[in-house]
Amino acid sequence: MRDLLNPAMPFIAVTVAVAAGLVLSWLLRKIVLQLNRKRPELRTASRVARQPLRLALCLIGVRAALGLTASHESWHAAVDHFLLIGLIASLAWLAVAVLLILEAVVLDRYSVDVADNRRARRLRTQTILARRIGVALVVVLAAGSVMLTFPAIQALGAGLLASAGVLSIVAGLAVQTSLVNVFAGMQLAFTDAIRVDDVVVVQKEWGRIEEITLTYVVVHIWDDRRLILPSTYFTTTPFENWTRRQSAVMGTVEFDLDWRAPVEDMRVELRRVLADTDLWDERVGILQITDATGGFVRVRILVSAADSAALFDLRCLIREAMVTFLQQGHPEALPHQRWEKYDGGTPSRRTLPFQRDDSAQDPRSPDRGESQLFTGSLEAVERSRAFSGPGEDVFEDRDKHLASRN
Repeated sequence: MRDLLNPAMPFIAVTVAVAAGLVLSWLLRKIVLQLNRKRPELRTASRVARQPLRLALCLIGVRAALGLTASHESWHAAVDHFLLIGLIASLAWLAVAVLLILEAVVLDRYSVDVADNRRARRLRTQTILARRIGVALVVVLAAGSVMLTFPAIQALGAGLLASAGVLSIVAGLAVQTSLVNVFAGMQLAFTDAIRVDDVVVVQKEWGRIEEITLTYVVVHIWDDRRLILPSTYFTTTPFENWTRRQSAVMGTVEFDLDWRAPVEDMRVELRRVLADTDLWDERVGILQITDATGGFVRVRILVSAADSAALFDLRCLIREAMVTFLQQGHPEALPHQRWEKYDGGTPSRRTLPFQRDDSAQDPRSPDRGESQLFTGSLEAVERSRAFSGPGEDVFEDRDKHLASRN
């Protein structure tokens, strides 16, 4: 009977170990939830750690059971190595789950569904990035731990460390761009330059920061497009952050109108429109003429709102109301184009001041082939002849005189 039980002992021990692991994981979860019963959000968040906790405790129990009952077996070393790799992976999975639980608890505590949510959005951004950094570190450590369990890879690692001089340069060049983006992402998280849900204008596009990762930032454009930019963009390129300190903003509505525009009547209409809407936060609401050139007067309306979305709707409302007001009550103020025809005949030939135009009468005019250096009057033509040289007749007389002497 004892001989029959000896081969079955490892299987019995493994079964008991698995059962003990499942029971222990259930007890641990109940204890944690009981200690935090005043925080119902933890019950939902803790579900992500249920499976990795069970797996880790079961693997620990199985390794211990096999070590007690089958350590002398030939297959024990290979199975134990496999269980060790599974245990490392399960512990890494559990660590990632714990990070997710902590992130969920923090995000639930600091809600962004309030009017002044700047601090909450800052903590949300930092928490998400910290969780991602932690997950990356856990994965790297788990992979390194698994590699260290293989003797062949340990020898290879020693060889790589010995030649780290050349490999470090190659690796640094290979991951330079990625590392720059990683450090840029960490800088964005902890310098508070941008936060999740910040309203920004990048590349002439208006949108909200939807996600910040270690290497890129996702901007939710107003028309439901997503603009994905590397983290280095926000550390090297200027951009507009409309909610850096507060969400209240100001905006303008401009019109190019005729000079007969009723400015005072438009101010009265603006006050009426602002008084009838909840989009205006009652901080700024003025109408001014900012330019009067080119046949038009430019009317600018400056208004304020609690946030950028309300400001956009308020500007559209004012623009529509003012256009309707001018069309129905003051059509003469709408832009006009004017043309005037000159009926005084064609203008006479224009000459420069204090000049005579004697080219048609003077045979010595420069237009007849003379030098163009001095022109414009008879005296100028005479001066030009003084710089024209002795002439061909002088050279002919000189040649004749030299020939007679010879």
